[in-house]
Amino acid sequence: MSSVRRMSTQRLLALAGGLAALVAVAAVLATSALSSGGAVPPAKPLATAVHDALAAPAVPGLSARITFTNKLVDSSSLPTGSPLLKGATGRLWASGDGRARLELQSDNGDAQIVLGTDKVTVYDQQSNTVYEAKLPARDTAKADKHQVPTLADIQQRLTDAMGQLQFSGAQPSNVHGISAYTVRVAPRHDGGLVGAAEVAWDAATGVPLRAAVYQQGSSKPVLELAITNLTYGTVSAQDLTATPPAGAKVTTIDLTGQAAGQGATSGAGGKDVTGLKAVSAAVPFTLSAPDTLVGLPRQDVRLVSTGDGEHGALVTYGKGLGGIAVLQTVAGKDKAASGKAGDTFAGLPQISINGTTGQELATALGTVVRFDRAGVQYIVAGSVPPAAAEAAARGL
Repeated sequence: MSSVRRMSTQRLLALAGGLAALVAVAAVLATSALSSGGAVPPAKPLATAVHDALAAPAVPGLSARITFTNKLVDSSSLPTGSPLLKGATGRLWASGDGRARLELQSDNGDAQIVLGTDKVTVYDQQSNTVYEAKLPARDTAKADKHQVPTLADIQQRLTDAMGQLQFSGAQPSNVHGISAYTVRVAPRHDGGLVGAAEVAWDAATGVPLRAAVYQQGSSKPVLELAITNLTYGTVSAQDLTATPPAGAKVTTIDLTGQAAGQGATSGAGGKDVTGLKAVSAAVPFTLSAPDTLVGLPRQDVRLVSTGDGEHGALVTYGKGLGGIAVLQTVAGKDKAASGKAGDTFAGLPQISINGTTGQELATALGTVVRFDRAGVQYIVAGSVPPAAAEAAARGL
């Protein structure tokens, strides 16, 4: 985490764009549907359409043209024209074993996202930066035993989810000449700035054709990955790999849970340290965790590791996407105090938090506010407008 905290604003935004693209890729690879016809499929109940897509014969691989849209941040305020941040067109290759490569192309340079068996690599040509995220090991034994859930199981899961989500049903559609089903999912309760998400998949093969996320009240997607044409068949190893230049900057993020200091959040018996009293006693600073924040009740207090041997605290308020999270850590350990060289938030708009200068990253789907006070760094994040995030920061 300390390496992430030392990123420049441009590199942080590029990584965010890459992760946004990766989320879209994962959605497109993890659902189901894609064919070559032009007809609209017959109407089906959602559970049946999902079951049929999951039960479709596996494809050996695919290649396709794609369009990636990213409207998270106003383009006029972006410090870079990277395709990870402003969107682009490109190509997608995927193999039957879950590996994939996404290549984005634009006038401002290219970007590569490679999903392997043990890591995800994002390369941004404009900043000449490589981000490598190590992934947890796959449980091959469980994967081999994986079976398509029954129609009854899928219906039950949908029914359980309906307490929190609204489903449009499987809408017969046609995506770029391909017979498909489209489903729209929206939060039933407070979804913050997130309005809905849509996924379309081929009615014949179960390969997804499109994934999109919408801001509340908007008819245009904030994030979208769409396949415009597709070819099935075995994909070569060369198409699934990309080699960045030797001089590229490399930032590594460990998601395996095995990084140094990762186990420091466990107490006796290996249990996570949670609760206001226990976490307050474990962190080397005075924890700020009021009972409510901007009208939201405190939900959870949890000890976290910053990855550099230090302890921090994560406090959450409210429920669902409309909630707010507050990360508190020791300030200045990475020499990245507000406004100094190497500061992750340097260059972002400055705001005043009770007399302390802070920085704010506002996007279409949420806001992040960072400020330091009395030796403690606070990061306030939520799918809320800037005014709500700022009010929460001032309430700490």
